[in-house]
Amino acid sequence: MIINFSDYSANQRYHLMTQTVIPRPIAWVLTTSNDKNKNESDINLAPFSYFTAISSNPALLMISVGKKPSGDDKDTLTNVLKNKKMVIHIANESQADIVTQTAASLKHGESELATIDTNKLNTIPFEGFDLPRLAQCDIAYACELFEVKEIGDIPQSLIFVEVKQLYVSPSITTEDNGRIKIHAENVNPLARLGANEYSGITNPFKKARPE
Repeated sequence: MIINFSDYSANQRYHLMTQTVIPRPIAWVLTTSNDKNKNESDINLAPFSYFTAISSNPALLMISVGKKPSGDDKDTLTNVLKNKKMVIHIANESQADIVTQTAASLKHGESELATIDTNKLNTIPFEGFDLPRLAQCDIAYACELFEVKEIGDIPQSLIFVEVKQLYVSPSITTEDNGRIKIHAENVNPLARLGANEYSGITNPFKKARPE
């Protein structure tokens, strides 16, 4: 089957792409609507699966953000343009329900944390950074805004952020001769498929690259 994208709408192309570019990592993004008083009531938390690492020098991550159903900018974009900072978390497979809950469209300034059991999700200080991180995540990137590019007719916003600090839980790492090893099987990251489908990962395996 050959699918000619010119014959399909943007929504149809979206569903084809998200069912074939699989699995996709999920950026669980924390921003704040108030740069003066960073309370949990001001925290916005949202998942994005158009997400990837694109550079190590500078250390850049990118998330692609669409619009709310109303056509307004999503809070993540509004907040990072205002405050220039975000924390990106890597969720694990057991957090699929909570991640999905945080995808709900709320009014600007309403916090997803207010609707979630704080025994399952709460923030703690991110040492050396202005924003907190989620206590329940083993990986968190403290990021500053690098650039925003808008593409397409709607448009879609590509948010490039520079990683300033990385938190990794000791439970997922070992160290050998000064090199940190992150054990993917301990992270058990949550991945996105198409439609309402998610996935974990299989057991990691190694293949040596050719010289």
